[in-house]
Amino acid sequence: MQPIPFLSLKPQHDLIRTELDECFRKVMDRSIFVLGGEVEAFEKEYAAYSGVNHCVAVANGLDALYISLKILGIGEDDEVIVPTLTCAPTWMAVSRTGARLVPVEVDPSTYCIDEARLGEAITSRTKAIVPVNLYGRPATLFSLVTLAQSKGIPIVEDNAQGHGASIHCKSTGSFGLLNATSFYPTKNLGALGDGGAITTDDFEFAKKAKILRNYGTVQRFHHDVVGINSRLDELQAAFLKTKLKYLDAWNRERREHALHYQQLLKGVGDLILPLETDGFSSNYHLFVIRTNRRDLLRQYLQTRGIETDVHYPIPPHLQPAYQMLGFTKGQFPVSEKICETILSLPLWPGMKEEQVSYISQCIKTFF
Repeated sequence: MQPIPFLSLKPQHDLIRTELDECFRKVMDRSIFVLGGEVEAFEKEYAAYSGVNHCVAVANGLDALYISLKILGIGEDDEVIVPTLTCAPTWMAVSRTGARLVPVEVDPSTYCIDEARLGEAITSRTKAIVPVNLYGRPATLFSLVTLAQSKGIPIVEDNAQGHGASIHCKSTGSFGLLNATSFYPTKNLGALGDGGAITTDDFEFAKKAKILRNYGTVQRFHHDVVGINSRLDELQAAFLKTKLKYLDAWNRERREHALHYQQLLKGVGDLILPLETDGFSSNYHLFVIRTNRRDLLRQYLQTRGIETDVHYPIPPHLQPAYQMLGFTKGQFPVSEKICETILSLPLWPGMKEEQVSYISQCIKTFF
């Protein structure tokens, strides 16, 4: 068996290489590279795909979250609830506004924010809740929205890992007042560079997002507010529009591989496999297992030519960047235990069934 990378984008890009080449030629010929027709067309198509009225394309996922929070007027003296297990940019977007981070533990079975713990975290200063659809599995968004609405608190959904995931056929990226996503190349819908977007049903929110992303201006050289430079390139928009046509098929392939893993690894060792819940459709951005022998298993798989990864080895509250907040080890034991035992296995469109079988057999042999 040839070495198996953790992720390979080559099969996807080989499939659509002619279309991607045509995107490059078209944008070059037009010589409009920022906020042109390709961005507008992609925004329209991605909004429709997400089941919302509006999409505003921006430079990256962190900016998408930050702009969403700023649209809601969030700043100093405000509090924003975030999960204790997520990629650090979720927290960094809040920090950038000047608001106070209020971490809430995750559910040990879903790895998403534990709504049962939210009540004790909400105060009169809570101005937003940011659930994350981690690893492609939707958070309990219907009930989170109901809870948030009863408290008058907006949901800003972090859908960076959730392209194409859904709950009872309602797409993630459509539950919050504002929803932020990333098109980083490794995402299910990935650009050939950086990118991100905000989705919303609210016309005024979309209008404000467009102003904030472009130096705070509607009319050239007339600046209504202090904005930032966060604009998706025309070329990346063209690539993303092309890839969007294939996203559902690629997600189905991911799910087939994930179900194959589930069948082959059920009952092996002390493995904890991703939770499957009726009505919750994961896009399997990542296939994440847990074992108390994580590091030894990872080393063993490496000797067999199998590359793995850990998402994430250090929870945000223990990162050096947040040392000033005074969180200590043991304060959020669920997330800490997950980070110590979690392992992401190879899974990508174009992967072969025999590769999944080989990886699974090696895991069985290890145990």
